[in-house]
Amino acid sequence: MDLQVISRDGEPEYAVLPWAEYQALLKAAGVSRAPEAASSDQSAASADADSDLPSFDQLGSLRQAKGVELAVLARAVGISPSYLEMIESGNREPDAAIQRSLAWELGVPGWRGEA
Repeated sequence: MDLQVISRDGEPEYAVLPWAEYQALLKAAGVSRAPEAASSDQSAASADADSDLPSFDQLGSLRQAKGVELAVLARAVGISPSYLEMIESGNREPDAAIQRSLAWELGVPGWRGEA
């Protein structure tokens, strides 16, 4: 199996493997639904919950309310402080991975795709 392990702070956090091997694992586990169908169901459910969530234009005030410096949050997320500044000012829209990292660091469950 061709597997890549990505660590954060010395602990394994993600496992990356080729799509065909992922599909074989799903089949071996007895998962019959395609991941695309499951993700569309989740996105419809999260769209309903999005109205109660803070938007990314509130990122700066959330960060400040938590007492986290911009440079510290940027380093924790794995982006530059200037890029985080652009996200906070609304000049850039963070991709899904950055959204998840920001959610994790700031403790915003809805940004992580949780209910």
